[in-house]
Amino acid sequence: MPSRYAGQAMSIPWAMQMKAVSIEEPSRLVQTLTGAILGCGGWVLSRGANDTGAVNMLFEFERQACVDIYSVLIAAGLELSQSGHIRFTELCQCTRSHQRDCGAEIASIDLEIQTFPVEMVHGSAAPEAA
Repeated sequence: MPSRYAGQAMSIPWAMQMKAVSIEEPSRLVQTLTGAILGCGGWVLSRGANDTGAVNMLFEFERQACVDIYSVLIAAGLELSQSGHIRFTELCQCTRSHQRDCGAEIASIDLEIQTFPVEMVHGSAAPEAA
């Protein structure tokens, strides 16, 4: 884990870094994810997009909302990396097994999303009919 999260990792056992890809337009994706995370009771600590289509979000939520958060990420069109899916599954299963003890604990996600324009995904735009 990078040093900028070293202190956070010690205080938040479920401080995770995840990668994902999406075909959504970056600014729209940031807006959609922010609303979805807030709608599940989470907190968006930082967010942004750059000129290369990379979106970065740092957010937190109570562990009892982990299934909702996981669901809205997928519903927003993210394709999480395999390790991201595995870590979220572990979080959800652990929380479910220990709901009374840890449901109010905080989980933190540092999410890096690479977006690709639809034109790149489907090839170049179709030629116009004459």
